[in-house]
Amino acid sequence: MGSMVPPNARNKQAPVVFISAAEPSGDLHGASLIEAVRRRRPATRFVGLAGPRMQRAGCEVLYDLTRNSAMLLGVVGKLREGVELLCRVDRYLAEHRLDAAVMIDSPTLNLPFAHRAKARRLPVFYYVAPQVWAWAEYRVGKIRRRVDRLATILPFEEAFFRGHDIPAVYVGHPLFDSDAVREPDPRRVADLRQRGDPVVAILPGSRSHVIDEVLPGQLEVAAAVRRSFPRAAVLISAAHHEARSTIDAVLAGSAIQPAAIGEDTPEIIAAADLVLVASGTATLVVAAYRKPMIVMYNASQWGYRLIGRHLITTPHLSLVNILAGRELVPEFMPYYTSTRPITDAALAILRSEERKQELTRQLDELITPIAKPGAADNAAAELLDLIDSRNEHRPVPAGSTHAIW
Repeated sequence: MGSMVPPNARNKQAPVVFISAAEPSGDLHGASLIEAVRRRRPATRFVGLAGPRMQRAGCEVLYDLTRNSAMLLGVVGKLREGVELLCRVDRYLAEHRLDAAVMIDSPTLNLPFAHRAKARRLPVFYYVAPQVWAWAEYRVGKIRRRVDRLATILPFEEAFFRGHDIPAVYVGHPLFDSDAVREPDPRRVADLRQRGDPVVAILPGSRSHVIDEVLPGQLEVAAAVRRSFPRAAVLISAAHHEARSTIDAVLAGSAIQPAAIGEDTPEIIAAADLVLVASGTATLVVAAYRKPMIVMYNASQWGYRLIGRHLITTPHLSLVNILAGRELVPEFMPYYTSTRPITDAALAILRSEERKQELTRQLDELITPIAKPGAADNAAAELLDLIDSRNEHRPVPAGSTHAIW
């Protein structure tokens, strides 16, 4: 009796997936996605550009861009190295029988990879949608042509991309699947609270160039706060060991001495009366703890005037204010020329218990609907559905390295 198993059944039970993550955050999200897929289909094989977390989750690595986040900037900033990496990936896609390609964030690198995957007739799943609603909206057309399904992590993104005829689905924010918003240790929080009154926390970011740009201004504001509140304690969160080295170098030229520096970010945030935070996902972490914050970023003002202002399309730049649709928390970005207005905003919050309580209440209203785990599981279900929706394993065309971009 002949087999009734369809020819693509093997691929559905044991798909082989190319995956690309270029930064530490993408490595974290990719690892969670791999684990979630394998809970459903243990035989699924992942191979691609993977950092240490993805490798521990079982991904076979072709190249690791996450070991040094500056490497990514070097690759895309140098045409020869960038094209060489794209050609290596393209050859792999051409020479191996795959069932899907997954791109995680990092559109500068991953949209060209998506282009090549589509040329190889692979369905492309994009996890953590490029933020083209905020800047570089010209990329919408590329996404439409190169992506078969887009997993968005912010609630409004699904409608935005669907409005541009891009199959998008909101899966939730992977931040809430991670330890970044774990329950803080109450004893450590109490210890930090005893360091002074009020307590000002500084989150200067995780990348060296961001710390160099933002931390000096944050320290200036903290020093000004101390002049008004002599008992104020300053706590600094170091995202990782490399960030700590950069922080120490900046502190060497500063008059301020923090009461504590550490990687225990949840405890540092929970102990704070006010958080000075670099723009980025960290603002959502602070919001998850319902803490009043001021968002800061200090990029090149000439770069913004010449280029950035023509690309940025959103009236607010921090994620918290974008989600709120208004300036819920003070933001000073993309650059500032003086820290005096930032100090004034900080003092206005610290001097008013009513203002702090109102900010806490508004942050709770904002974050409660989205602060739920499950993004990786939802994304895994979407990826497997995309793989299963293929009627047959399409033949792989002959390789070429032209028209990579």
